[in-house]
Amino acid sequence: MAAPGGLAGEPDLPLANLCLPPHPTHRSEQGTGVGTDLEFKRGAIELLILKTLSWGPMHGYAVARWIQDTTDDALRVEEGSLYPALHRLEDKGAIEATWGVSENKRQAKFYVLTPRGRQSLRAEIDDWTRFAAAIAKVIGATRQPA
Repeated sequence: MAAPGGLAGEPDLPLANLCLPPHPTHRSEQGTGVGTDLEFKRGAIELLILKTLSWGPMHGYAVARWIQDTTDDALRVEEGSLYPALHRLEDKGAIEATWGVSENKRQAKFYVLTPRGRQSLRAEIDDWTRFAAAIAKVIGATRQPA
């Protein structure tokens, strides 16, 4: 089965696990040759986390589960990406964490969106909406380039 939005014959993988290899001509600002894929993924994961927390406080597993459930398993945020992203968002002041008891009676860190995080979420949604619209224009183009 084709990957969501993919071509026939491609594996059916979650979108979060798919990436483009860095183009050999792409250079980071430091000129190391590292592509922008990592920054792109970080921005996407942070946006997804901020949106998830806009519904209210949640612990990390609940955040990952909501994203996976909401996207019908198309996006999976693994622990190795989730917790570093949560820590980055804490460092930026976008979220705050407090210890509490989860629904299964275990100690868990609960994350909540701060006013700065809500402001960041609005800006990120605007940016990603414009980005998605631009991509849609190219994908849906009905005339070939001049």
